[in-house]
Amino acid sequence: MNQPLQDSPLPVADALTPPLKPLGKVLAVTSGKGGVGKTFVSANLAAALAKRGHKVLVLDADLGLANLDVVLNLYPKITLHDVFTGKARLEEAIVRAPGGFSVLLAGSGMVEYSRLTPNVRDDFLRIMTGLLPHYDIVLLDTGAGISDVVLFAVSLASEVLVVATPEPTSLTDAYATIKVLVGEQKRRTLRMVINQTARMGDGRAITSQLQQVLDRFVVGKSDDKVRLVHLGDIPGDVSVRQAVMRRQLLMLTTPGCPAALAISQLAAKIEDTLIHPPK
Repeated sequence: MNQPLQDSPLPVADALTPPLKPLGKVLAVTSGKGGVGKTFVSANLAAALAKRGHKVLVLDADLGLANLDVVLNLYPKITLHDVFTGKARLEEAIVRAPGGFSVLLAGSGMVEYSRLTPNVRDDFLRIMTGLLPHYDIVLLDTGAGISDVVLFAVSLASEVLVVATPEPTSLTDAYATIKVLVGEQKRRTLRMVINQTARMGDGRAITSQLQQVLDRFVVGKSDDKVRLVHLGDIPGDVSVRQAVMRRQLLMLTTPGCPAALAISQLAAKIEDTLIHPPK
């Protein structure tokens, strides 16, 4: 990070979602802005967790601008839209992905899912309740930012993983997202992974700086400590671009490259945190 982050007024999203009780072993993978590799991380993290023997499902929770199908080179005949509208059963929409995990894909460009209406909220809750008994962990690949749909999806997760890059715009937006999650959902622990790092240690330094800004401008106004947990860096790696362009999982094409090894380490930490937490 070349420039220190500056505090800004609390961003406001339409109809900020009140906190809900998290629904079991659910990890929301989110980001402040698009283009930071959030869906790439979700898909490859799922493959790494599946390789460790877990039953994993990734739900594309970016309901209006879904692209998990593009990353995985899948062409679903049935999507969440069909389940929401009663045209198909939930089990019919679940697809087996390369990498040994399951996916539930959303349609793209559907304006009706760009806002959190009562129907969307109820349908989403019904889907999640039906999924959870059947999987060791569910990953929610959310949209970017702080729309009401994104915040609702995140509110269902027991843990949140914020993906950012070292770019100033990504970090500013990540901070804004964290600030909303702390203020509106009363999150007290958020986990971070920094993608596309240039040097070892960059991500930890970035997380530390974000923590300092939080402590000064947000936590200072509250009695509760907020903790950002740095789960790791994913280094810039030419293999990532090659896998993305080919619409293939990095964990399958080049599992020994630096970025894939970093995702494997991330999966081990997620396993210890969410699937087999310390007693």
